[in-house]
Formats: sequence, C-alpha cells, structure tokens
Amino acid sequence: MTIHESAEDYLESILILRERRGTVRSIDIVNELGYSKPSVSIAMKKLRENGYISMAPDGLITLNDSGMEIARRIYHRHTILTELFLRMGVSPENAAADACKVEHDLSEETFSKIEAFVSHGQGA
Repeated sequence: MTIHESAEDYLESILILRERRGTVRSIDIVNELGYSKPSVSIAMKKLRENGYISMAPDGLITLNDSGMEIARRIYHRHTILTELFLRMGVSPENAAADACKVEHDLSEETFSKIEAFVSHGQGA
C-alpha cells in the first residue's frame, strides 16, 4: 500500500510527540502541526481505518506496527537530512524545515548515500 506524504507526516508527529510527552491525543497533533481539529480528526480516522494507528476510548493514540515502521523510517530520514544540512552551514530552522520537505521524496539509493556520508564522513 502506498502512503501519502501527509500520512507520513502525521505518523512521524505521533512518534515525536509520544517520545516527548509519553502519550498522544489528537489535540496534541493539532498543536504540533498547526492544522485544524477537523483536518486532524479526518486524518486520524483514515490512519485508523488503514491500520496504522489505534485509538483508545479515552482518545489516546498508539502507533500500530505498520505505523511505527513508517514513522521511524521518516523520522530517521529527517534526522539524517537535518544533520547533513547543518554540517553544510544551513541554519537549524531551515535545516529542519528543508529536511521535512525532502525526506519523503528521496530514492532509497540517494538516501543511503547521504546516510553513509553523514555517518562516516564519506560516500559508501
């Protein structure tokens, strides 16, 4: 199943919020991403229907295995790309924002070369 960039962003945000706060509710995602409550509600419904998240009766959101896998992959890409941009002299704000823009679109080949470069200071 192909997952859209916006769904990847939501899953990544859930992971980050969970690590930062311990628990995640829809309102936390609204506050983190700046989206409207209805937009987040619709997105959570779609993610739940596709098996990426579960929602408890009290509103707590949990990443299922498939959602966690995607969230970790996107967050890893974000981290590596941000580090690359920082090393290039990009400001922290722009490095993080630009990493967010390209983390979804790079091929596995290109990303693996960037990852090797950032990790080892050279190409693979």
